[in-house]
Amino acid sequence: MKIFAIAAVLFSSWIAAAQAEEVTVSRALAAGSLHDGALDMVAYWTETAEGALEVTATFRDRATDDEPMRIVMPMQDGDALSFAMPGYEGSLYSFARSGEEIRISVETGSDRLASTN
Repeated sequence: MKIFAIAAVLFSSWIAAAQAEEVTVSRALAAGSLHDGALDMVAYWTETAEGALEVTATFRDRATDDEPMRIVMPMQDGDALSFAMPGYEGSLYSFARSGEEIRISVETGSDRLASTN
């Protein structure tokens, strides 16, 4: 019975990990991309004169020919934010800056968003 319980815990941990994707962008103009969920996303950053890293993220629904959606946001060291794109509430995108790195992730699944409201 113990082996079954351990296997169940390991399997559920593996399933949860499969629902998240992450990338770190650590150089100006180097791009990172995420493909979990209905949208493909590519992001890069440039440094501003004020020391912020200006992150540009472009999202495109790979199932349609709709125009891409773009977000541009300045991030100071230590900034972090999470959001869902309009019409795609099943995917939660997170951006976090630490030094010269921007960590970007997407978590998919309606249960994930229900717990954040």
